Amino acid sequence: MNQETTLLRAGHMRQASILTPDKARLAQDYVVLARSVQRQTERLKQEAPSAVDRLRNGHESLATQMAENLRVLATARTVTEDLLTDVAKVVGQKERTHVYGRAGTIANDPSSSARGIAVNRAL
Repeated sequence: MNQETTLLRAGHMRQASILTPDKARLAQDYVVLARSVQRQTERLKQEAPSAVDRLRNGHESLATQMAENLRVLATARTVTEDLLTDVAKVVGQKERTHVYGRAGTIANDPSSSARGIAVNRAL
């Protein structure tokens, strides 16, 4: 997750996307293990209270890292969408016919952005 955050901050989207399968697998493993710990919390507190404290601290640290990762992902997604929208508008402007309408002005059609540009929302 930290590698992904670092790569996204540096603008290396493709390299960051390579980490997604491993990140998903590790997240699933973490959830399974966290549920196991939750089911045994009382016993673990009695048998290893210091380990439970370390685990809780580690979980809080991970939650902070996850929040930062999500902020960076949201920023990368927004920047990508804005960039693609701007490109679509410019391409659409170039393809638009420049003729005068009935009122003697060039129509400003907001739907004149380019068609065929897709935004991958998987990120």
